[in-house]
Amino acid sequence: MPNLTAVNPRSPIMKTGLQWLWITIVFVLLDQLTKHLAVEYISPYEPIEVMPFFNLVLRYNTGAAFSFLADAGGWQVLFFSTISIVISLGILYWMYTLPAKNSWLSCALALILAGALGNLYDRIMLGKVVDFIDWYIGQHHWPAFNIADSVILLGAVMMLFDGFVSPEKRSSDSNQSKNND
Repeated sequence: MPNLTAVNPRSPIMKTGLQWLWITIVFVLLDQLTKHLAVEYISPYEPIEVMPFFNLVLRYNTGAAFSFLADAGGWQVLFFSTISIVISLGILYWMYTLPAKNSWLSCALALILAGALGNLYDRIMLGKVVDFIDWYIGQHHWPAFNIADSVILLGAVMMLFDGFVSPEKRSSDSNQSKNND
């Protein structure tokens, strides 16, 4: 019987970007915990001032980013859920094809996956996404968001950084590897 308590470092999964899935698990749990606390302790649409530029406010979003298609009549929940599932499967496959040494991109993908799964869970279980973070300047408020949205943004920024910074590094690593052969 296999030992389920230890991860074998020679496992094929540990040689791919899937070794970073623990990040996904941590942030899905954090996202769901904070959403649960928001629903439990914050009254809908009644802001709680935390700082002069930051409130906690419970809002529900049946659409996508910035409430896109929020008033579409209900079909959008299935539509965005399907998109989330397809993207999540694509990210998992991408992580599987990445070598373990590509940790930056793997972490970025793990964060994006965490956000997609956190919001997908809300859509499937509630029919809407729970948002509760409200940043603002004066009377100008950024649309309310959640931890899932935050890690999607962080992962996307990390991917952009990887795309702009890493090509030179990859090129020099490749040349160095050829010189060592």
